[in-house]
Amino acid sequence: MSKKRRNSGRSKHGRGKVVNVRCTNCGGCVRKDKAIKRFNVRNIVDGSSRKDINEACVYKSYNLPKLYIKMHYCVSCALHSRIVRSRSKEDRKIRFPRTSAVVGQPQQQQQGALLPGGVQSFRPAGNIQG
Repeated sequence: MSKKRRNSGRSKHGRGKVVNVRCTNCGGCVRKDKAIKRFNVRNIVDGSSRKDINEACVYKSYNLPKLYIKMHYCVSCALHSRIVRSRSKEDRKIRFPRTSAVVGQPQQQQQGALLPGGVQSFRPAGNIQG
């Protein structure tokens, strides 16, 4: 039988069992290695309240704490809420992030850069993750 993905949709390599986590969106059980994971960093208060708090604060250089959340999504919820997108058969073989997502490189070098293995990247730069 042919395989659709090199890793069979999991990152379990060498482990016998993997613990289950709950999907953030629907609450369903999904294996931790199969879940789509995103790390979300947000401010605890919104912008307008933040301005009021900073004006009323005694300390001038006080930074409000942030909210750090690790989100786990099942595949169906990640596709439905557009966290990841379905890709073509050739694009599924690309296992590296888009070249536009690489930090510290100028835009000129990122355009049409070669990925390891001599594969040239032509994926459009957008907010599509995964």
